[in-house]
Amino acid sequence: MAITEYEDKIKDIVENLDKEEFIFEFLSVYSKIAKSTITKLRKGTNNLSKVPGEYHLKNKLYFKQVSGDTLQAFTDLVSKISQQNVNPRYIMVTDFKNLIARDTKTQETIDIDFKKLPRNFEFFLAWNGIEKADFERENPADLKAAERFAKLYDTLLKDNERISRHGLNLFLIRLLFCLFAEDTGVFEKDIFTNTIKSMTKEDGSDLNCRIQELFEFLDTKIRPEDTPAWLRKFPYVNGQLFTEQHTNVVFSKKSRNLIIEAGELIGWDKVNPDILGSMLQAVASEDKRSHLGMHYTSVPNIMKVINPLFLDDLHEEFEKAKGNETKLNNLLERMRKMKFMDPACGSGNFLIITYKELRRLEMDIFEELGKINNSTMYVPTIDLGQFYGIEIEDFAVDVTRLSLYIADHQMNLELKRRYGDYLRETLPLHKVGDIRCGNALRLNWNEILPHEKDDEVYLFGNPPYLGASGQNQDQKKDMEFVLGKVKGYKKLDFIAAWFYLGMEYCKETKARYAFVTTNSICQGEQVNLLWTPILKFMQIIFAYQSFKWANNAKRNAGVTVVIIGISSRNKKNIEKRIYSINNYIKKVKIISPYLIETENESLIVENTKKTLNKLPLMSKGSSPTDGGYLLMSDEEGKTVLEKYDGINDILKKYVGSKEFINGYYRYTIWIADDDIKTWKNNKFISERLKKITEYRDKKKGTVKKLADKPWKYVSQGRFSEALSKKNRTGYNIIVPRVSSENRIYVPMGTVDDNTVISDSAMAIYDAPLWLLGLLESRMHMVWLENVGGKLETRYRYSAGLVYNTFPVPELSTRRKNEIEELIGNILDIREEEGGTLAELYGSPLAAKNPKPMNPRLLEAHKELDKVVDRAYKSTDFKDDNERLALLLNMYSEMVNKKG
Repeated sequence: MAITEYEDKIKDIVENLDKEEFIFEFLSVYSKIAKSTITKLRKGTNNLSKVPGEYHLKNKLYFKQVSGDTLQAFTDLVSKISQQNVNPRYIMVTDFKNLIARDTKTQETIDIDFKKLPRNFEFFLAWNGIEKADFERENPADLKAAERFAKLYDTLLKDNERISRHGLNLFLIRLLFCLFAEDTGVFEKDIFTNTIKSMTKEDGSDLNCRIQELFEFLDTKIRPEDTPAWLRKFPYVNGQLFTEQHTNVVFSKKSRNLIIEAGELIGWDKVNPDILGSMLQAVASEDKRSHLGMHYTSVPNIMKVINPLFLDDLHEEFEKAKGNETKLNNLLERMRKMKFMDPACGSGNFLIITYKELRRLEMDIFEELGKINNSTMYVPTIDLGQFYGIEIEDFAVDVTRLSLYIADHQMNLELKRRYGDYLRETLPLHKVGDIRCGNALRLNWNEILPHEKDDEVYLFGNPPYLGASGQNQDQKKDMEFVLGKVKGYKKLDFIAAWFYLGMEYCKETKARYAFVTTNSICQGEQVNLLWTPILKFMQIIFAYQSFKWANNAKRNAGVTVVIIGISSRNKKNIEKRIYSINNYIKKVKIISPYLIETENESLIVENTKKTLNKLPLMSKGSSPTDGGYLLMSDEEGKTVLEKYDGINDILKKYVGSKEFINGYYRYTIWIADDDIKTWKNNKFISERLKKITEYRDKKKGTVKKLADKPWKYVSQGRFSEALSKKNRTGYNIIVPRVSSENRIYVPMGTVDDNTVISDSAMAIYDAPLWLLGLLESRMHMVWLENVGGKLETRYRYSAGLVYNTFPVPELSTRRKNEIEELIGNILDIREEEGGTLAELYGSPLAAKNPKPMNPRLLEAHKELDKVVDRAYKSTDFKDDNERLALLLNMYSEMVNKKG
């Protein structure tokens, strides 16, 4: 049940009070208490108390209806219950003016005005199996605000079909400010809600007039003498929040009540602006509505970006400046001049958290100055005008400004708590820096936040994640606009444009930037395409290696990301840091675009057609390009084998990545040139060949040229060559080109000569078995994960980028035999355990519904990993990053030898 449903149901009970029925109606709100249980309680069947006006429901509630002193009645009831040695979860006493209740498990007690019971519904959530502590972790005030605004938004939209969305959204922003202001001391307590209740008609017919008058007055600095008394109570706001003309809104009784309920039932002082902004965006975006409360960025994750980018440095400088008035004032002056921009700011979460952290540090500095000067003088230095942003949705722009105003007031209240009576005034609102509505990839960032060479400017944020294949036409045009001069840019993720523009903005200046990004831009082909031009001017100064970027919600959907901090090369001798998944911090001299320590940051693995490692050739499997007439299903193939004698000579199994992993195969016709005379008069074969000729005749190039040889595969891979080779002693290894990223190992294997490997897989013919062991090792998986890149999120295997570049040490005969024995054991276990490779290898790394890898098979792989690891390094590897670092160094040596 939604939060607002609890509140609304209890509100209805309170407003339409039937004292005799109250407790039964109240219990019915909590769905886990069965209706039959409540019916029995009403009849007295399961009421363990025989005293009139008392109801004792075993383990759930001891309730007493009283008249007079509720506190004394409550105290007497608690004493009575302790003597009876019973343990109801809740004790409740009310005279319907006041209500006192205790949770006997947490010993928490509420003593409230009876009319405020709807706002305290969560106190009794244990009846629904939800402990209050767990509920509070879900940010109930934020969820409540979003749910109520969603209801109001839908109602207003229904009553105002032709209203501009911008006008409606701006009204919501202003309404939210007023509600927040009356709950937090910006306005007089409850002044806005009470004004709506007392100054407008119940049907809402005059509400728009009052709203328009109020909004205009809030933007009026010089107040006319004839201003109505009800308006004079409201202060001047400024900040341009109320400058734009109000869009007329049609209100109804329902929408008016929803506004009043938002004021009466939501504690706006408990709402977090860094979270609320995202929720309000969801309210106004129907496609995001289902994710209310589930998509905002958590504060700890934001801190991962801003701490190493600038905040850690400020705190270090503060520690060094303690006790030194000059240094402390210099730090304040530095902070005053700093500027910040999020070029994909959404609802402003990064800007809000940054503002709050700087204000807190500012307070710490003044506290330290106070110790030196024996005073508490506070002259504000951090201002909203230092904060900038770009966002494509106009509603989000307004939400960002509003959230910054709210954050400013919250920090002013925090200042008051620390400094007593001193309070930095919230009103008139301080002007926020340029929060620009527009396409960040088309705007000139330096026009929005101009900066000189020595200005201290920081860009940060969480730009949108979209792979090359997921971009729409407009986004592809944006990519061309930003990256058109970069060769191969069409293969880059959308977020690459932000990294490139960050480089253009920051190069040859003191400015720095850090973005959260999917780890794909540090893998595969994208590394060379993106980082080669960026590293000409910039350097990576810190990096968080891959981790799950998730929000605070219980049902969050995390995505694997990295965080990359970048500065100009002008700044020398910067102490760089790598943050690993276990929060280990490593100080290094150079960070590679693969986000590991390196001696050569320009070392990037490049595609090559020639093997650098002396391994047997790998080729793509065979492709018929036949219109489907050389191929047939397993069932069709078996029927043909039964029907035509001798056809098994030209009917082979046909296996690609999908078939191999999922344990099935198809059949294909494979006829050598020398055998075509034997088969071309076969009715079944001749009909198929005729259709292939017709199909290929309509094509172009190589396919059309082979129309007169319909039995030939257009691309045979190296299969024909392998079959013709004499004295073959090796195996035909199949390597899926695409495999799930949720597996610890990519399932590879061998096939016999009677099986054609399709072009959805890679093939190595006549290969030693130890090679399969090498490819199935953790060492090779690390190389594939980082160098091979991804197709969407799945592993993508290629000969040129992965296999041909894979560093292989000199392997002794003994080592090869050892590897061969262990991979042979793995193949035996697969057969003995049964099931498909998809089942055996599972998806243990999946975020949702992980399926474990077969334990026996996993142990066998780990044994293989130990032996292969020893071939590369005599001691154990600490982690995969150490494996990758070694492999890249070996790759560098291979390239230099070839050169």
